[in-house]
Amino acid sequence: MTEPAFVHEMDLRTTPERLWRALTDGRVTRRYWFDRRIESNWTPGSPVRFYDGDGDTVTDTGVVTVHEPPRLLSYTFRHELGEGAADGPYTRVSFTLMPLAGDRVRLRLVHDRLSGPDEVEGWRAGWTPILDNLREFVESGDKAGATG
Repeated sequence: MTEPAFVHEMDLRTTPERLWRALTDGRVTRRYWFDRRIESNWTPGSPVRFYDGDGDTVTDTGVVTVHEPPRLLSYTFRHELGEGAADGPYTRVSFTLMPLAGDRVRLRLVHDRLSGPDEVEGWRAGWTPILDNLREFVESGDKAGATG
């Protein structure tokens, strides 16, 4: 039996380095992830935390499992409800970046360790607008996102 997973692939007009930065730099994630800021030192075993905007409110947590820039990034992921409560067990999010001909990169996202098909559909609904915004952001030529 296959483990339930949300899998999404898309080809983007960008460079691996620009896409990598969009996935790992909190100043950049805020631009397309509905003001969600990611923070980590990206060493395997280190924490990953998502914050609302500039604030200190942690919305999601995890631990880095793989960090091979600009090719592969994986971390555990769990939504935090606040006050030490969490929304279920940790899942896993993995990004694979594959350079293509020209100035294109294939991004493969796998969100797995899910409980079942209903959870897959829930994550599909959650990831789709984020990925749409990511595409628009990295393909826009927005130099602020590329450098600072």
